[in-house]
Amino acid sequence: MRKATVAIVGRPNVGKSTIFNRLVGERVSIVEDIPGVTRDRIYAEVEWLTTQFNIIDTGGIELSDEPLLTKIRNQAEIAIDEADVIIFLVNGRDGVTAADEEVAKLLYKSKKPTVLAVNKIDNPEMRDRIYEFYALGFGEPYPISGTHGLGLGDLLDEVIRNFPQLEDEEKDDDSIYFSVIGRPNVGKSSLVNAILNEERVIVSDIEGTTRDAIDTFIHKDNQDFVIIDTAGIRKRGKVYESTEKYSVLRALKAIDRSDVVLVVLDADTGIREQDKTIAGYAHDAGRAIVIVVNKWDTVDPGEKVMKQFEEEIRTQFQFLNYAPIVFLSAKTKRRLQRLIPIIKLASENHTKRIPTNVLNDVIMDALAVNPTPTIKGKRLKVLYTTQVAVKPPTFVVFVNDPELMHFSFKRFIENRIRESFGYTGTPIKIIGRKRS
Repeated sequence: MRKATVAIVGRPNVGKSTIFNRLVGERVSIVEDIPGVTRDRIYAEVEWLTTQFNIIDTGGIELSDEPLLTKIRNQAEIAIDEADVIIFLVNGRDGVTAADEEVAKLLYKSKKPTVLAVNKIDNPEMRDRIYEFYALGFGEPYPISGTHGLGLGDLLDEVIRNFPQLEDEEKDDDSIYFSVIGRPNVGKSSLVNAILNEERVIVSDIEGTTRDAIDTFIHKDNQDFVIIDTAGIRKRGKVYESTEKYSVLRALKAIDRSDVVLVVLDADTGIREQDKTIAGYAHDAGRAIVIVVNKWDTVDPGEKVMKQFEEEIRTQFQFLNYAPIVFLSAKTKRRLQRLIPIIKLASENHTKRIPTNVLNDVIMDALAVNPTPTIKGKRLKVLYTTQVAVKPPTFVVFVNDPELMHFSFKRFIENRIRESFGYTGTPIKIIGRKRS
């Protein structure tokens, strides 16, 4: 199911980053008692009472013509546009300010569900300060303290009550849902258009579950596919394309709904840190992944250059050692025909199941050649292994003591499974468990 998105919005210096860090559970945003420290939106995933959602920290909104403050305001406006629910944060010590009223006007225009949180209410004696905030017109203000973590449970309860009904992503059809992600200007739009132009059998364009996104259905090689719209394809406004951080949120939404994720790199500009950040989200989500090197027409197409680029990818993306790499040009459509078969292969492996008896034969044969390690005089004993899930393939190894199951041994098991059964294009999860 697509996760809801929550944006924390307010004027500068009301404690947005402190609240964000409290909800995330770690110090992600830089917290400093100076207005304007948070200059880009920062994203994280939060879970409250079994409900998972994405949360955005934003820069403080100030209505000014100063270039930096204008950019911060643009960032916050994008966050508001993408959010399902907004936490409007104010400072209880300052009372209602003119800046709060200006932010409120911006939120009225968005027509988004908004929960008003009054921060810095650090003790019960200060609760009377919340009443003047009713004047902002967002209903009951929720008193909280970011510093002490007070009142956040009640706030999150109200936030979740305002979540929209999001469609269940359990698909009844056999279509392969894939998305095209990457930093701005790597050629995502061109790649999608190239795929559609080559196929020329578009069944329909229908609105997807992501607001303002379009799911495009195509049929190729006796298989139905659904291309999930991502940043830069049909989104309005130059401000989106010029904001690199923006691509992260759009990638998160697309990844949530995908079976296979195409991580697009730019052959012309090479690998950037943002490439690894975005790819990491797909890997952490357990999606099948194909790395696509676009704009291959702009470099020397020789096999030697291709091999060097592939080696660089394997070095920079060691966590994606299972992902196949496709070199192509969306502009000229050279090598484009290689892409669809690889997407199909990655999807098939993402849902592949191995019978328990066959799996155990492979594991036990491997252990006969490479005995289990001994840690502090105690040897790890593998009793049996079984596959418990797909998307991604997940295996439980029952052992005498899970604490003896080192990361390197999990990697050993994963390598044996991959050597015997393939699993190109999909991550694999290995879980150690003690048999009860």
